[in-house]
Amino acid sequence: MRYAVVIEKGESSYGAYVPDLPGCVAAGDTKEEVITLIQEAIEFHIEGLKEDGLPIPDPSSTVEFIDVAA
Repeated sequence: MRYAVVIEKGESSYGAYVPDLPGCVAAGDTKEEVITLIQEAIEFHIEGLKEDGLPIPDPSSTVEFIDVAA
């Protein structure tokens, strides 16, 4: 499965979340670290859903970049 992940840069770290998996988040000092951590978080989240007998949400979010004049 391929999930959309949102990565946000904060003042001193990065955060990431998965819109299709509520509660699936990660934070790290670098973008590379947060990417690794969110991948692990996704796998852990799905494993937990399976253990609890809950459905695994299909990926449905997409990402588009829109250019605007600033």
